[in-house]
Formats: sequence, C-alpha cells, structure tokens
Amino acid sequence: MDINNIPQIKHTHSNNFFLLAGPCAIEGEEMALQIAEKLVKITDALQIPYVFKGSFKKANRSRIDSFSGIGDEKALKILRKVSETFHIPTVTDIHTNEDAEKAAQYVDILQIPAFLVRQTDLVVAAANTGKVVNLKKGQFMSPESMKHAVQKVLDCNNTNVMATDRGTMFGYQDMVVDFRGIPTMQQFATTVLDVTHSLQQPNQTIGVTGGRPDMIETIAKAGIAVGVDGIFIETHFDPANAKSDGANMLHLDYFEDLMKKLVAIRKTITQF
Repeated sequence: MDINNIPQIKHTHSNNFFLLAGPCAIEGEEMALQIAEKLVKITDALQIPYVFKGSFKKANRSRIDSFSGIGDEKALKILRKVSETFHIPTVTDIHTNEDAEKAAQYVDILQIPAFLVRQTDLVVAAANTGKVVNLKKGQFMSPESMKHAVQKVLDCNNTNVMATDRGTMFGYQDMVVDFRGIPTMQQFATTVLDVTHSLQQPNQTIGVTGGRPDMIETIAKAGIAVGVDGIFIETHFDPANAKSDGANMLHLDYFEDLMKKLVAIRKTITQF
C-alpha cells in the first residue's frame, strides 16, 4: 500500500514506515509540547514521517472517576498548537458525530476507536469532513471484516483512509496480535499496527487497565518485519503518573533506541 496516498503524511523515503505517536491523552500544553519536541527531533534524524497523537478526551473509561480530559476546546487548541509549532500533522480520537465536525477544525486525522468502528453514523460523519480517517480494528473483529468499515469511508467519496490493528481479545483480560491480519488489511487500506494498545490488559477488577510495556519492542519489531505501513505507539515522559493508559505506554527515554532498531529492520527487509 502506497502511503503517499495519505497526503497529510509527508513520506520522503518510500522504504520507511510512518509513525503515529504521543501521549494517550492531552493533559496540558506543556506536556504535549515537551513530548512532541522530543519525538520530532528523533523522527527528523531518522527520516520517519511523523504524526503527533493525543486524545482530546477519553470517553471509554472503566470507572466514572477516571480521567476523561481537560476540556474539549482547550485540548483541541493544544493539538493545533503542536501542529503549528512543529509543522506536523496531528491525530485524535472521536466518539460522537458532533466530535467529528468539532475535531476536524483542529486536527488532520480523525481516529475511530476500536469499540466504535462498526458505528456507521460515526464513520460516515468522520469521512464527510474530508479528513483522513484512521479506523481501528475492533478487538472483536477479524481483519477481513475491516474491509466493510473502509468501504463506508470510500462510499463517502473520501479515499484518505487507514486501518489499524490493535490486537484481538484473548479471554477476558488479554490481547493477542495475529500478524496475518496486516497483509490482509493492506489489501484494502494503508495499515498501521497499534503496538501499545495491543498490549493492554483491560477489564481489571480494580477498574484500571493494565498492560505489558515490556513487550512493546517485541510487537513493534514483528510488525515492521511483516511490512506494516505505519506504527502507532503511545509514549510519556512519566508513564507511572500519566492520567490515562500509563500501564502500557513506552517511556519517552526509550523511544529513540526503539526507532533506531525499527528503521534498521525496515532497511534490511526492503533489500529482499
């Protein structure tokens, strides 16, 4: 799949993967700019096309007292400032039809969460903005079935669509990644592997999602080895105190080393 079909992703080196990365949620302006600055420096040096990720609000929470955001407009303005400051595209999740129109005024890519990807009205609302739409594969869906979600976007005369694998439920509290799904989804869309959400351990009895950050490098390497177009990783300079999904985020200090390894793997496999 030619990722140059996604105009918001500047792809100067055709053999490289692209990256969607940032904190799970926008917690404030300073933290967003700090993370973006570090990631821009790393991706510029390694010539990785980069999109800053940050959720302007979190609607899928285990408990009512879980952090859900700092305010919609405030967070969206921070995303726009990140984009303008570093001249990079941004992506955020949406959860309602109204979110689509609202967020489209501030970001380049609208992301449909996995648990909402079969909601036709939501997908259509995102597609009708004309923005790039990133469809996360439902944890309950096969890779093959994602072609129908992609087709909904195409039927709205929007060809800027991506599909993202984020693991499949295995029992009640674990995820697995079936890497056969990547070439399957690449048949009908640019395909991304969401490394960190694939390592979630949801539905914990304490009401806080767990994770396996020790497996981030393993899953990311495997995704690059099978030829995924893009990688999605959530990162934070202090995951233990992050307000959302800290249990499965990559510490920002480890990001550069991982990217160097992934670039080396991609260079190797493209030689054959």
